[in-house]
Amino acid sequence: MNGAILGLKHHEVEERLDEILAFADIGEFVHQPVKTYSSGMFVRLAFAVATSVEPDILVIDEALAVGDGAFARKSFDRIMRLKDSGKTILFCSHSMYQVEALCSRAIWIDKGKLRLQGSAAEVTSAYNASLASGGGFASQAASYAPPGQMRTAVPEGTGRIVRAVARTEYEEGRQVHVHSSETDVAITIEFAIDPSLPVPGVAVGFSDATGLTVASAGSVNDGVTLRMDSDGRGQATLLFRRLPLLKGRYSVTCFLTTEDGVHPYDQVEQCLQLEVTQHGLEQGVVTLPHEWQA
Repeated sequence: MNGAILGLKHHEVEERLDEILAFADIGEFVHQPVKTYSSGMFVRLAFAVATSVEPDILVIDEALAVGDGAFARKSFDRIMRLKDSGKTILFCSHSMYQVEALCSRAIWIDKGKLRLQGSAAEVTSAYNASLASGGGFASQAASYAPPGQMRTAVPEGTGRIVRAVARTEYEEGRQVHVHSSETDVAITIEFAIDPSLPVPGVAVGFSDATGLTVASAGSVNDGVTLRMDSDGRGQATLLFRRLPLLKGRYSVTCFLTTEDGVHPYDQVEQCLQLEVTQHGLEQGVVTLPHEWQA
């Protein structure tokens, strides 16, 4: 019936049925009444049907927040194939990372009124700045495993951050002390991933005390290919020489992403802390390279 609503004839539904059920992957529940489904199973099946028709316009409203990591990756892969083939994707979400990764343009709507429209990067940046200025934006730190322990087992079709640590010349751990523009900071991320998947990417984001992201760096964006062993384990170290952040407390969020950087397999919010001190009275978040002429 859902296929018919989307414009498919009966024989077209029959031709696509095996592919739809395989993609939704809800097992024997497919033979049960839909009213008995969980919200996750309902969305998985609905997404499988909707994308099977190769639509010219695909509307997605937070649907990717439902489902496990493996299904989310399949969904992203299918969406990107539709996008690359010239289809229009209308993606509604509060995930700024996904909006910027999937969309070329964005619209920010507040209480039914248009606040801003433009490039995805421009709109998401303005939205984040607005949240930060309103307070209460900082998220709580996620659970974190001691060295050598995995946070959770690695499910099929996805990956997990096993451990993250910050290092300076004098100390290492979850919190380090940094002197602005003098201290080198290295961040090491260990990961484990389903070995049948391509080598993933990693990224870090620096947030200030309000939760505003002030800087980030990612292996995919920088064109760096990581390595992993036959069991899907690997690590990457990102070195920031003479870290230019000015005085204050900063948190570091770590990400494990797909090989194209579009879908995050895992992220650990505010898992590392940097306590930055400085000489002088310079104000702001970061010191910019500069020179004086008089």
